[in-house]
Amino acid sequence: MTPPILIWGAGAIGGTLGAAFIRAGEEVIFVDNVQAHVDAINEKGLKIVGPIFEDTVKAIACMPDELMGVFERSFLCVKAHHTEDAARAMVEHIASDGYIVSAQNGLNERVIARIAGQNRVVGCFVNFGADYLEPGVVQYSGHGAAVIGELDGRFSDRAEDIYQLMKSLEPKALITSNIWGFLWGKLVYGTLLFGTALTDDSIADVFADVTARPVLRKLALEVATVAAINNIQPEPFDGFDPVAFGPLATPEQTDKSFDDMVVHNRKSAKSHSGIWRDLAVRKRKTEVDAQVLPVVEIGLETHVPTPLTARLMEMIHEIEDGKRPLSRANLDELAKAAP
Repeated sequence: MTPPILIWGAGAIGGTLGAAFIRAGEEVIFVDNVQAHVDAINEKGLKIVGPIFEDTVKAIACMPDELMGVFERSFLCVKAHHTEDAARAMVEHIASDGYIVSAQNGLNERVIARIAGQNRVVGCFVNFGADYLEPGVVQYSGHGAAVIGELDGRFSDRAEDIYQLMKSLEPKALITSNIWGFLWGKLVYGTLLFGTALTDDSIADVFADVTARPVLRKLALEVATVAAINNIQPEPFDGFDPVAFGPLATPEQTDKSFDDMVVHNRKSAKSHSGIWRDLAVRKRKTEVDAQVLPVVEIGLETHVPTPLTARLMEMIHEIEDGKRPLSRANLDELAKAAP
């Protein structure tokens, strides 16, 4: 009998993945730290809404301190800034020959590997649109890239198994020998999303605004340059080409990538980023420190200046603290940090 899959974090990403796995015939056990969400899943099932599929799947859910047993297959799907605490609680439930897939934003594989050992971590890149709406309800908003790869670049049987599993969610899922390239590509894109979250406008509207593009291009260039200095080749996905924001990109390449991202985001039911939702709707801390700070730190280590990225972090913190409103003018102010 196939062992169950442990999903730690049953929100937007974890809930969507888990529902897809259940629909494909897998048994899933969810762990989440929101009691109302756990209770709703146990009592009524996990409801998925949105344009891709709508369903209510039955599953077991529990709080972290209620989990029992050891699992061979697991996915960590918490916000990036909760990774260390979640990994420390999760690792005692992972078999010595089991694995943890980091289905998150950022370079969290580095954190998990330090706790669980690199041999028990599999890299994962996801870019589908999803939101946690309320206890027991997750919206799956739109298709997006899903990529699996071993951290050392080799192809393995377990990576192949996870790849087949991911195809139950995204038929166009990929398996790669360059998972770090996809994660850094998402960092370049993610930094752009943090830029759009300084405003109340949608992702597509900000990307379509030709007056916003110069500062966003410079912001992305900082991240792409840090990657290049560290011999990382960022990979393209969902209309986003990190090369178009790299040191050698032409203005025409950059504009084409912006245009492609506008088209992609116009198709999604998720108009704003999860970052914006944290700031404007849920009024909580974002993932900016866990996602963006490593870029600044690695930049310092390799002597690559990142003034725009550092200023972006400061401005996000000011919004979190209620000291700065969401406004299109924030992008104009960010541009002043450029050398």
